Amino acid sequence: MTARGKNRARRAAKGRGIAAVARAGFVGRGVLYLLIGALALQIAFHDGGGEQADRGGALAEIAERPFGGVLLWLLGAALAGMALWRLSEVFFGQAGPDGGSAGKRALAGARCLFYGFVSYSVLAFAAGDQGSGSGASDRQTKDVTAKVLDWPAGQWIVAAAGAGVLGAGLWIAGRALLRKFRERLRLAEMPRRARQGADVLGVTGGTARGVVFAVAGGFAVSAALQHEPGEAKGIDNTLRSFADTVAGPWLLALIALGLGAFGLFSWVNARWRRL
Repeated sequence: MTARGKNRARRAAKGRGIAAVARAGFVGRGVLYLLIGALALQIAFHDGGGEQADRGGALAEIAERPFGGVLLWLLGAALAGMALWRLSEVFFGQAGPDGGSAGKRALAGARCLFYGFVSYSVLAFAAGDQGSGSGASDRQTKDVTAKVLDWPAGQWIVAAAGAGVLGAGLWIAGRALLRKFRERLRLAEMPRRARQGADVLGVTGGTARGVVFAVAGGFAVSAALQHEPGEAKGIDNTLRSFADTVAGPWLLALIALGLGAFGLFSWVNARWRRL
């Protein structure tokens, strides 16, 4: 690619089009977390019936609403926009003074893959693939864990993956508690109440999200150590495990409210994120 072509690509990656799809992606992410939080809260005090507090459960909730099919396609497209924005960060760096570092680009690549997978699962569900529906995260986690454990050195691979997720969860929670998210918000343009609200939502939401990731990673490590795929848990069973603690349903309710807060914080990012 010529220097002129690279400059054009860079301007496109930093232009209004990419910014628009990124902000749409934050809106879509917010919708998913709000629904997962609401489903987890329902499970905490009503046992949830047949509801599943995972991505598939959230999609099933949307599908049951008027124009649910259309909403699912829009949600999938919005999350695809998030993946596209993260891909642009791989090639052209993130906002901020160190946004072009190798570490930031690698992190953007991992996020691109994650949101690409989530977008695919949403679009697959919208197209009628029930395998992406309620409870899919638990089934997929156990199936993948079982396959990997049968590989040579499978226990080490599962343990390493679980430790990685656990570490990522602690990192997410730690950054939330330290309010690192403020570095990516256009604070000078935000009204005082909006800044205060962003702090509350960012800390509570990010901490809850990090705790869920860390606990899920811990279950994966346990599955590796015991060579038992059933020990690995998806999002739904991870959330339900909080209700099995001494704190009972109140801890799950607290986590559920935190996930809902992260959904709202995603909407704050849709409006005030520096892209």
